[in-house]
Amino acid sequence: MSIKKMLSSALAIGTLLLAVGFAAPAQAQDAPKPEAAAAAAPAAEAPKADAPKAEAPAAAPAAAAAAPAAPAAPAAAAPAPVPNKGDTAWMLVCTAFVILMTLPGLGLFYGGLVRSKNMLSVLMQCFVIFSLIYVLWFVYGYSIAFTEGGAFFGGFDRLFLHGLTGDSTTGTFSKGVVIPELSFVAFQGAFAAITVALIIGSFAERVKFSAVIVFSILWFTFSYLPMAHMVWFWPGPDAFTDAAAGEKATAISGWLFQKGALDYAGGTVVHINAAVAGLVGSFVIGKRVGFGKEAFKPHSLTLTMVGASLLWFGWFGFNAGSGLEANGGAALAFVNTILATAAAVLSWSFGEWIGKGKPSMLGAASGAVAGLVAITPAAGFVGIAGAVVLGLIAGLLCLWGVTGLKKILGSDDALDVFGVHGVGGILGALLTGVFAAPSLGGTGIYDYVANAVAPDYSIGGQVWIQFQGVLTTLIVSGVVSFIAYKLVDIVIGLRVTEEEEREGLDISSHGESAYHS
Repeated sequence: MSIKKMLSSALAIGTLLLAVGFAAPAQAQDAPKPEAAAAAAPAAEAPKADAPKAEAPAAAPAAAAAAPAAPAAPAAAAPAPVPNKGDTAWMLVCTAFVILMTLPGLGLFYGGLVRSKNMLSVLMQCFVIFSLIYVLWFVYGYSIAFTEGGAFFGGFDRLFLHGLTGDSTTGTFSKGVVIPELSFVAFQGAFAAITVALIIGSFAERVKFSAVIVFSILWFTFSYLPMAHMVWFWPGPDAFTDAAAGEKATAISGWLFQKGALDYAGGTVVHINAAVAGLVGSFVIGKRVGFGKEAFKPHSLTLTMVGASLLWFGWFGFNAGSGLEANGGAALAFVNTILATAAAVLSWSFGEWIGKGKPSMLGAASGAVAGLVAITPAAGFVGIAGAVVLGLIAGLLCLWGVTGLKKILGSDDALDVFGVHGVGGILGALLTGVFAAPSLGGTGIYDYVANAVAPDYSIGGQVWIQFQGVLTTLIVSGVVSFIAYKLVDIVIGLRVTEEEEREGLDISSHGESAYHS
């Protein structure tokens, strides 16, 4: 059976499961950390009346009857919450960290892996995609992803960031706590930009620059934005005042949020989403000229190591910033990001050492990214030991993903986007359901109505919900990507000519070279 038929069958089976098995949304809602939810703002106390003097008569019925009762003082309205300067500064710094992941982190990581004649093409694609997506985020992206609309797609209230000023605020994951909404806009825009840029690694060295731009617009609009809305949109913790209000707030949230899917920083929205788009592209676009006959060696593992290090550094903003506050939840996500990544570097390196006889720099860098990907959905939900175990498994499984699985699929996923981001993202999303359990050191699921961690965490039930999130992402991204690639191919064509590919995209597409002798 051909790979295309296998993909078609998988999509058909997935769609059937989606229709049959996803009917009942989970009731519990998630929180990054139990102590992250502060109590609601206390009501103002009414002024106390002066106590009667001790020497006054105990009772004077006539006087008491004649004296009118003092009117009750009206309760003062609770003041509107004001952003904490520490939280605001933290969010702005984390946003800069995430931007660093794309520019220059991802560019250098990918650039070092391609042949020298294609170095600038990768840098150019990352640079322009980042700029393009941020502008689209301003025009319509933020509105569709993070405003109320339907379960799959948001509304248009924030087109061109309509109505937002420096004084506009939005909620975090704690009741009564807000941050400037513009800081949230900028933070989430950086997520959108790097997600689209991740895809280019699958079809590097053979695609028209114009095709990359048009595909990026289509995929961002019809895959990234719906997934971000389905997973992350909710009206905020302050909407959960009682059971009835909680049901109403849940009903207007994103589809996967309603089900109770846990995705702290983008295992489904970012990594699986982008990886599937890349894998589909590697099949639709086809293999590079000379694939399987010529050696396609990285031209600079030095740059790849630098890029991987910048990704690791920036990922602290990616994960630790996703709690939207500078608190203990951010510290947990920060430490988990260190340890899971370090564990994955070790397991990949030792696995390669045992299997091939030598550990490689490429393997260590790839292991780091595998660990970062796997911990992303789990960063604020799992305990420290769970993060280490998750990283160890991710290193070994993603090593298989770029070797054994890649051979099974038969694709020319040039920079192993699916083998690392797809495999690592799926692993992380599913095991979040396991290691988020309080019995295993996780934070559990926070009930914003009871203002406490829900006591009845079910590992099996949560893993099933996580699986639904994974399958939804596979179907949405797979279908949207396939249609988008076909449309672009019909209108402008996807591939450069064989002559241009052999010359290298630096010269043929951009008229310049990264290196001069």
